[in-house]
Amino acid sequence: MSDPAYLRFFPYEEPYPNQREAMDRVANALSRGQDVLFEGAPGTGKTLSALVPALEHAREHDRTVVITTNVHQQMRQFVEDARAITRTEAIRAVVFKGKSSMCHIDVDYQECQTLRDTTRSLVETEADKGELERRQRELLAESRDGDAAAAEAREVVMEELDDLDEEIAEIDSANVCDHYYNNLTRDTDAFFEWLFEDVRTPEDVYEYAEERDLCGYELLKEGMEGVDLVVCNYHHLLDPTIREQFFRWIDRDPSEIITVFDEAHNVEDAAREHATRTLTENTLESALEEIDGSDDSRAEAAENVVSAFHEALVETYDSALGFGERESVGDRWEDVSIANEDRRDDLTLAFLDRYAGRGIDVEAELAVQLGRAFDEEYDRQYREGETTSRKESGTLQAAQFIATWMEEGAEFGQYPVVSVRRNEATDEVYGRAELYTCIPRTVTSELFEEVAASVLMSATLRPFDVTADVLGLEDVASLAYELAYPASNRVTYAVDTPPLFASDRSDPEVQGTVGELLRDAIRFTPGNTLVFFPSYAEAERYYERLQSGIDGRPEPDRSGPLGTLLLDGSSVETETLRRRLVDGDDCTLFTSLWGTLAEGVSFDDDAARTVIVVGVPYPHLSDRMEAVQAAYDRAFADGSGTRDPGWTYAVEVPTVRKTRQALGRVIRGPDDFGARILADRRYTGADMGKYSVRDRFPPEERSELIDIAPEKVKFGMLNFFTDHDAYDGDPPSP
Repeated sequence: MSDPAYLRFFPYEEPYPNQREAMDRVANALSRGQDVLFEGAPGTGKTLSALVPALEHAREHDRTVVITTNVHQQMRQFVEDARAITRTEAIRAVVFKGKSSMCHIDVDYQECQTLRDTTRSLVETEADKGELERRQRELLAESRDGDAAAAEAREVVMEELDDLDEEIAEIDSANVCDHYYNNLTRDTDAFFEWLFEDVRTPEDVYEYAEERDLCGYELLKEGMEGVDLVVCNYHHLLDPTIREQFFRWIDRDPSEIITVFDEAHNVEDAAREHATRTLTENTLESALEEIDGSDDSRAEAAENVVSAFHEALVETYDSALGFGERESVGDRWEDVSIANEDRRDDLTLAFLDRYAGRGIDVEAELAVQLGRAFDEEYDRQYREGETTSRKESGTLQAAQFIATWMEEGAEFGQYPVVSVRRNEATDEVYGRAELYTCIPRTVTSELFEEVAASVLMSATLRPFDVTADVLGLEDVASLAYELAYPASNRVTYAVDTPPLFASDRSDPEVQGTVGELLRDAIRFTPGNTLVFFPSYAEAERYYERLQSGIDGRPEPDRSGPLGTLLLDGSSVETETLRRRLVDGDDCTLFTSLWGTLAEGVSFDDDAARTVIVVGVPYPHLSDRMEAVQAAYDRAFADGSGTRDPGWTYAVEVPTVRKTRQALGRVIRGPDDFGARILADRRYTGADMGKYSVRDRFPPEERSELIDIAPEKVKFGMLNFFTDHDAYDGDPPSP
């Protein structure tokens, strides 16, 4: 039997054990036009299992594969895989990033668009001048031969040339982009030959263009037409406006696109973030200043709407902040409660109370029109060189948001929010209004419906029915492959420590039990340890508790030190911290499960021998999280009254995925070995009611969980690591 056609895109000698089967199943699903949900443990070769059959399908049906991730390390891996494929089968691949990371003159999107239009206008006008100059030379020669009509025609052409000279001088004195000008006026064929000789990163393109005074971003856009593969970030697909442009650059209809999402368990939150809209108090104030300086007939209507909303926003957060709460507001956005069960939210009610115009809908539309007029004027000023930067219209932003707030704020799945933060420069508290999107499928379902097919892959995508419901996937093929490495190379303990509910975390007895477990696990790990907590605050609590074991100072009642302890935090440079851990051989990292080190980062071989998850990392149960639960309850209720989809979909499943992601930081290869510890009674077989999470783990992972008392963990770890001859010298003594 001959090999499947897709194997021409497989760049290595032999697929992994499950990889060939996975490629077959993905290929069959794509041929049926199905979307694919693909869960594979580390080492199952998910990327190539999806990419290889997708490229074959795209080649056969004249389509383009777009593979996307929100993790930088995975982006680099995609590039390496694509480069390997080109050694086997020639493909045209482009790696794309946003304009902000590739701009040579560091301007924002609107400025770039204006510069681009002005520069193109200059080049086109210069081209017109060149054509007219050629024509006038022809007419001059004819007139010298006695052709009177040619002489008259030449006079007309010369007048047109004078007009073009004035136009060019006017444009040339305005703002143009020299890099883009060079794109349009030079022969750039060499760039495209270079681009497709290999798979070039955006950094490669930037460097090539910088050396030649070209615009690499615009060149890359031109080179995307009809390529086989595009590597990009989530926002190129999840933002509808960007997606439309992106597909236009590729010169493909959506039905000619196959999307492959990596780390697809993150699509839900990313889609919600892209759908959410915000308006700050600062923008409202900017809009009012803009309106106040205008004599436009629409200014009064705009002022009525914007000022009333501004006053309502301030009134709403002032009323919501209790005694002493304003003083405690920090430099991060903090929500204040404005929702009401039986009527519109407090901000809307305050707005309606403050508004005294002739009708919100009518005047909001007039405000939008005025904002567009401001925006067009700012564009003209920048284009013609009257200003050195492209100003944004606060009126346009404010009016569009207010209109959307009133129109959609009461719709199902939309949750109005007010937040506050402190301005570090002025020390003043200011507010923000936000329309938070609870149901992400309002963003994703349209995407998945319009493209030819999609493959969503992750190490933690199950339960598949929840993923399909939340993202709006209809016709789905699902496949899952467990960890293929030897089971003897890992041990997974579910430790019967007290359940770390928020109300119990300050209990000294609970802290003592958990602290003792951590000391034991760290001491009996022959190498580095990762410890994940539900928050950075909890990580800091236990870091400080175990501090007595660093710098060679003995722990109380212990015979040896704990090695080097490292503390992560929201303001810590993560890559530097990761490097310190990897470069060390007896380090322990204390971090949050909601931080950047809990997923998408590999700690291969001896970079980490033990991973510990302390507690069940439920997301902060805020008002907006309750709103998501309520929305999921309505969206996914089955009518029987026995399901609790809000809790399951919004809280429990994402929490277990976070835990599984953290456990996946170790055991990254066939020869790797290590211990994995879940420290909380809710992971054990004990009956904790709705808070038991053990049954939410996939069956094969659940079967590996060994329930154990905290004081027994050190003995289990001693035996496990001794069996693997992991200790350098004598092992620690229990």
